[in-house]
Amino acid sequence: MRDLTSATTAPAALPRRQHHWRRDVIELAALFVAVATADLIANLVGHAPDGPALLCLSAAALAATAGFHTWWARRHVHSPPPAGSHARDRTTEPGEGSAAHGPDAGTALWRVRTTVRDTPGSLAALCTALAGRGVDILTLQTHPLADGTVDEFLVRAPAALAPGELTRAAADGGGRDTWIERADAHDLVDTPTRVLSLATRTAMDAAELPMALRQLFGRCTIRSTPPGTAGPDPAEDTLEGTIMRLRDPAGGTISVERAYLPFTPTEFARARALVELDAQLGTRVPEGRTVLTLPEGNEFTVRRVGPEDLEAARELHDRCSPATLARRYHGPVADVDRYLTHLLSPRFGRTLAVQTVSGRLVALGHLLWDGDETEVALLVEDAWQHRGIGLELLRRLAAQASDAGCESVYAVTRATNTAMVATMRRLGLPLDYQVEDGTLVITATLSPADASARLR
Repeated sequence: MRDLTSATTAPAALPRRQHHWRRDVIELAALFVAVATADLIANLVGHAPDGPALLCLSAAALAATAGFHTWWARRHVHSPPPAGSHARDRTTEPGEGSAAHGPDAGTALWRVRTTVRDTPGSLAALCTALAGRGVDILTLQTHPLADGTVDEFLVRAPAALAPGELTRAAADGGGRDTWIERADAHDLVDTPTRVLSLATRTAMDAAELPMALRQLFGRCTIRSTPPGTAGPDPAEDTLEGTIMRLRDPAGGTISVERAYLPFTPTEFARARALVELDAQLGTRVPEGRTVLTLPEGNEFTVRRVGPEDLEAARELHDRCSPATLARRYHGPVADVDRYLTHLLSPRFGRTLAVQTVSGRLVALGHLLWDGDETEVALLVEDAWQHRGIGLELLRRLAAQASDAGCESVYAVTRATNTAMVATMRRLGLPLDYQVEDGTLVITATLSPADASARLR
């Protein structure tokens, strides 16, 4: 069988050069002309008075001819190949040269934060030290302090560069109190753009403020304390090393805490600006609504609820049996209004409600910000249990948590609450179980790649 591929891709064989007698005649004639010319020039040089001048002119003409021939030969060699030729540039071969490797191959992104003296040339010395290790600075933020300046970099370093070597490079450039952390592509967004995006989210939804603060400062713990629960509210915002305490516009205190990295006055000002924006806009809850259809055909509306829905939530409580309330709250609830006011406040999270056509609430699902963790909780009226309402609420809450950047959600229930355990398992996410004194904590890990798509 003939190989069609090689027949179409292999270059055609060059035709064999034929020998002609006319070429020999021309070459012989040229030889006689050259001999005659040489004899003539020799006679002129030897007998004519201008012989030396003619010799110099002949040499110049010969040099000019040789130069022209060289130029013409190079021009012919570097001219584009004729159409249909099979010549290929070696740089296009896969696996050869730099064309096969992107500019980011063999590199890693790092966040570097270090303190330098507030003197001319200190930043230049630091940048020079980093450049000496092959580190490329992508973004830079400066945080002025009383005794220096905190420089925060996003850098691209060679993958083989160890973290300790990166720290030593900063020290060689005059940096102290250096802190480094691996970064990813999300950190490539510049700080002004990120702050504006978080401000927009906060303006759209009051529940976004704690999450906006968490995303603004990275790994930190956000706690909202209701008014009167931890002593008198602070008279003003305070900054104490790794802790910021901000007055909550809704009352109480918002605390932002990092375990190892002190906040700078610049970061303190950014946090205060977000809180001030929230205070100016007041309480607000998005109006988004979706339709939930049960297998038997009943249609419900799923929507966000807030403090204005306190009366409808209280009526739902009144229709629930003591056993249902005990499974939800792990015991009796002394002050229902106070507890529901806390749960419905957008400052502490988000609440979804399932509503009938007549406007009656039959279920509540809470997504609660708990420091650096996120809790989910469900309450379904007795008459509508075991119909899939709780699962649909839980899926929506988990999807919202994933969109907000949460890595996991957890539910606290009794070990005997098999319905809640089954609902968590039906999410299809990795689960972790911890039991202590009859209390069961189920943690679901949210995959950033496909959690939202799977949960919706």
